[in-house]
Amino acid sequence: MLKIIAIAVAVILAGILIYAATRPETFRIERSASVKAPPEKIFAQVSDLKAWAAWSPWEKKDPAMKRSYGAVASGKGATYAWNGNKDVGKGRMEIIEAAAPSKIVIKLDFFEPFEAHNTAEFAMSEKDGMTTVTWAMYGPANFISKLMGVFFNMDKMIGADFEAGLVNLKKISEN
Repeated sequence: MLKIIAIAVAVILAGILIYAATRPETFRIERSASVKAPPEKIFAQVSDLKAWAAWSPWEKKDPAMKRSYGAVASGKGATYAWNGNKDVGKGRMEIIEAAAPSKIVIKLDFFEPFEAHNTAEFAMSEKDGMTTVTWAMYGPANFISKLMGVFFNMDKMIGADFEAGLVNLKKISEN
């Protein structure tokens, strides 16, 4: 009986590992919001990394988080590093492209609780006095992230934070 249970557990584990290995090699999480503000106003909030304290959902998850900024305050070359609790971890970001007022691309490096190197992108497009802001994060999916994806819906988890951040960004930009 114990042998049958051990074989069944081994087969289930092998199945999970095989399934995880077949998942996509990359991921993309994206959310959008309509904001009644010009793209220049939204661009200013996103390209100034110090302004993130007012709208980023992670800022509220650890008010005691340690932050450091590079010599460049905003736009291309601006950097921001953080070290916080288990909810925010440790990481660094750098704006690698800033095409005012429509696009910002950020190199995003996470060091804790797990290492990951991704890209975040903000795109703003205006139509009839409304600006659509799209916040995306994408990058490679290593085996560990594929395995985590079997048990956790990362799109829903991170997407919920993007949605909260966009709501905050909308409030600030519309005032």
